[in-house]
Amino acid sequence: MLLLIARLHAFVLSRTRPARDDRGQATTEYALVLLGAAVVALLLVAWATAGGGAGKIGALLDRVLDSITSKVK
Repeated sequence: MLLLIARLHAFVLSRTRPARDDRGQATTEYALVLLGAAVVALLLVAWATAGGGAGKIGALLDRVLDSITSKVK
């Protein structure tokens, strides 16, 4: 996934301006990072809502809360 984003970034940079001009690079990188984070978030939501993901997350949270409450007592 990161390789795809890096290649897309390089392609966009090579097509939009000369190689030595860095104007807008931070904006492009910020947009690509947001795009990558959105893809990861969508994949996580899709996994969590489809099938066994929700059960696994619930079980994990139950174990975490049980562990915390057992240490507080």
